[in-house]
Amino acid sequence: MKAILSLAMIIGACGLAGASDDKAADPVGKWQCSYEIGDQKRTSTLTIKKEGDGFAGTMEWADQKDEKLKDVKFKDGKLTFSAVRKFQDNTIPIDYTLKVEGDELKGKGEAEFQGDKREFEIEAKREKPEAK
Repeated sequence: MKAILSLAMIIGACGLAGASDDKAADPVGKWQCSYEIGDQKRTSTLTIKKEGDGFAGTMEWADQKDEKLKDVKFKDGKLTFSAVRKFQDNTIPIDYTLKVEGDELKGKGEAEFQGDKREFEIEAKREKPEAK
C-alpha cells in the first residue's frame, strides 16, 4: 500500500511540474529566426506582444519590414500564426507552427508558392532585453 501511495505522489508531482512548465512557456519577445529554403540559409525577426487576452506581432525580413501577423494563437506551448512574404513580384502566405521551449522556438513554416506547398524547418532564439 505504501508503494502505491508513494508512486501516486511521484506521478502527481511530475504532473504538477509539467503544468508549471506550460505556464512558464511564454512567446512574448523578439526572436531571431533561421531556416533553410532549398540550399539557401535565411533569417527573419519575429516580434510577439501580449494584446488584451491574446497576442499580436510582426515579422521582418531583410527586404520587408513590419509585416503584421494574422491569427496569432498560443496554446499548450504552441505558437501559431500566418504572415505574408512579399518577395520580388510574389505574395507568399506562410503558416507557422512553433513550439516554445524556454528562449527557443522550433517548428515549421508552410508556404504555398505557384500552387506548390512547401514545408521548412525553422528555429529561433529570443533576444535578451537590453538593460535600461
